[in-house]
Amino acid sequence: MMTDERRGFFAEPDPSDHTGSGSGATPPEEGQNKASGGVAPAPGSVPSAPRVHDRRHASRHVDAEEPIDPEVALAKSQKEAAEHLDDLRRLKAEFENYRKRVLREQTHVVERASRQLVERLLPILDNFELALIAADRTKDYEALVRGVEIVFGELSDLLHKEGLQKIEALGKPFDPTMHEAVLEVGDGPAEGDPVVAEVVRNGYTLKGKVVRPAMVKVVRR
Repeated sequence: MMTDERRGFFAEPDPSDHTGSGSGATPPEEGQNKASGGVAPAPGSVPSAPRVHDRRHASRHVDAEEPIDPEVALAKSQKEAAEHLDDLRRLKAEFENYRKRVLREQTHVVERASRQLVERLLPILDNFELALIAADRTKDYEALVRGVEIVFGELSDLLHKEGLQKIEALGKPFDPTMHEAVLEVGDGPAEGDPVVAEVVRNGYTLKGKVVRPAMVKVVRR
């Protein structure tokens, strides 16, 4: 029969006793975490610092929501508008000066080119005048014709060097961009293609551009 002393040795431990070494004992730190409703930090981790309300941030937020004075905003807008207007006026003045400068340069270029052409025409004009004087003195009209032919050749050579070309129209198909038809001659078929039959007045191109179309008579073939 088991004695009372031995029954006391095998008796179960009291659950209310937290100081025992059994597995049911709870560490003091864990008890504090549970009491405060938090989570126990991991072993070896550093606890985070408590959050503190930043009053300066709140102050800036309040300032940003403050209404803007309408008079201040109007004065600022008027100042910006005046600055933009000054910029536009300055740009307009600069563009006007640029336009005048370009116009002067173009005028000088044209005047210089015209002067060079006139200087090259003067010898031809002198020869023409000499031919007329000689014909008046001698009454030799054959000499006058030869003089005019010489002057005409000199003038043609000069204009050719400047880029002037005569439009070759006789016998060519009619081209409305190069020819100007003044009359249709002959009894060709009405559905035939027009061809230049006679040149009434020569046409010319200057550096590839038509300055005067050739005046022609056409016939259908």
